[in-house]
Amino acid sequence: MHEFKVQDMTCGHCAGTIEKAVKSADPAAKVDVDLTTHSVRIESAQPSDAIKRVIAGAGYSPESM
Repeated sequence: MHEFKVQDMTCGHCAGTIEKAVKSADPAAKVDVDLTTHSVRIESAQPSDAIKRVIAGAGYSPESM
């Protein structure tokens, strides 16, 4: 399980963009977004650094929790 704080994720569109980006790297990933706390929990076989790069590549600033 990977957990990130993404302060610049502010709306449903942002959440969808992050989920789409993560699933492009790992189609089997399970993504759980909480907009109120700006947190993203991801169940994936990919390493945490790879997931973090994918989120950053989508235009967001993930911080490991």
